[in-house]
Amino acid sequence: MENQKVFCISCFLKPYRIFKDKFPLLSFISFRLITMLVILFILGWALFALMALAPGDIVDQMMQQQLMSQTENGGGSGRDSIFSEEQLAKMREEMGLDKPFTIQYFRWLNRVLVHHDLGVSLISKAPVSFLIKSRIVNSLVLNLISLVFITIFSFLLGVYFSSKAGTKVDLAATFFALFFHAFPGILLLILLQLFASVTSLFPVTAYPDFPASENPLKFIFSYSYHIFLPLFASFLGGIGGTMRMIRSTMLDQMGMPYIMALRSRGISEKRVYLNHAFRNTLNPYITGSANLLASLFSGSLVLEIIFSYPGIGRLMYDAVMQQDVNLVLANNMFISALVLLGMTISDILLAIVDPRIRYGKN
Repeated sequence: MENQKVFCISCFLKPYRIFKDKFPLLSFISFRLITMLVILFILGWALFALMALAPGDIVDQMMQQQLMSQTENGGGSGRDSIFSEEQLAKMREEMGLDKPFTIQYFRWLNRVLVHHDLGVSLISKAPVSFLIKSRIVNSLVLNLISLVFITIFSFLLGVYFSSKAGTKVDLAATFFALFFHAFPGILLLILLQLFASVTSLFPVTAYPDFPASENPLKFIFSYSYHIFLPLFASFLGGIGGTMRMIRSTMLDQMGMPYIMALRSRGISEKRVYLNHAFRNTLNPYITGSANLLASLFSGSLVLEIIFSYPGIGRLMYDAVMQQDVNLVLANNMFISALVLLGMTISDILLAIVDPRIRYGKN
């Protein structure tokens, strides 16, 4: 029996090794995509488990809202005056909440994968896919703009200050980078909002009060004006660590023997910096950019709440507070898929840039 198992495993591994040897990059990409799907599957199951462990459910939330509404209107109070135990049990059965969380998860997977249906919000009764589509674009625009600005200025400043290592300018830049990197993001957002409120130079909300379809050109200018302070806070929080990483990587490269060899051949310092040392800073940045994007998405939750920005983070916060299972799960899975996809893309870019990765062990 053991010989048969070993034979079956070897039958599977042999084609895989042949495929890996002939197509190393494609094999690397396939392995990363499969790993991403497995992680998403486990993450979804864990989310269902956490929601099941949370006290109460959406039916209890609805009952409490009805009780509060009846009390405010001067009606009687008491659980039996609104819902009976049979009615509550029937509501849980209709929503599928009477089943174990594992069964609920596989039912949700079947609905998503087979029918391409994310369900409806248990509170607003609107389709979950519509709610996510209406918010995800705003969060993507905000975080991608932050990532682009952080990337551009991190490379410019990191390369510049690496050439000024040890000078007063470099020490001052390092101090401010560490200061803003360690400064609490939520406190920075609150201070900026107070600044906007006191000075009236900027709006206290981060989104225009009219739709883009009304006047697209006016909306772009208004959006840029509204988003400036939140974007500035995100930029200050992200540039410190990234700039210091690029600066330290450049300094490490400038001390390598191949740099000394290039200088001994009379190659200009500009070419040494930009054509040789700079290219070798891409690997650590590509690896760190996925983590940076993940931190931007996680940080945008607080940003969207404080500045009333209609993004996916604020939608998820409202869904968690209301225990809207369908919306919470879809939000978390969607954001997790974006983060994992970013990490997978960074791994693929690393494999393209550095052949040693794709020819190495997965």
